[in-house]
Amino acid sequence: MIDLRDTTKKYSVIERSTAKALPDSTRERAAAGKQPAQHRRRSRCRWPESALIGCGVAVLAWAFVLCTTLPSTATAVHWSAAWAGLDAMEALGFIATGVLAARGDPRRALPAAATSMLLLVDSWFDPVTAGPGSDFAVALAMACFAELPLAVVCALVAWRALRVPTAQPV
Repeated sequence: MIDLRDTTKKYSVIERSTAKALPDSTRERAAAGKQPAQHRRRSRCRWPESALIGCGVAVLAWAFVLCTTLPSTATAVHWSAAWAGLDAMEALGFIATGVLAARGDPRRALPAAATSMLLLVDSWFDPVTAGPGSDFAVALAMACFAELPLAVVCALVAWRALRVPTAQPV
């Protein structure tokens, strides 16, 4: 016959050793019978998320209006400033990402993600705004062989910096 007192002692020792390994906030939630934050599901969407989704839908509608109403050509007074500004932002993004990565700082994900997006924008606008002939060929080559690969590298740096290490089994 099994002695229940021995079994109860064994399980209480296991529960205490497991509880010691948990963070204080998780132990308090477990004691109160609540689920830890990572296991709870949000039942409703909060206002910032709803606002962002609404803005996305509105911008898509605006893009359609622009596609159907804008002329096919336009003259920009500050054309060179626009392109130089975009390239300067990319350069600052590369430098900030490189410095933070060299330090092992996880915040490198922020400039890496921003730089990746700037490079994607640059790779789109270069060929679309280039003149025909060799200008277009150079813009397309820059997009395919420089800007897009660098955008992927920056996205990977951001992704790796955001990865959360999983707990290893003991």
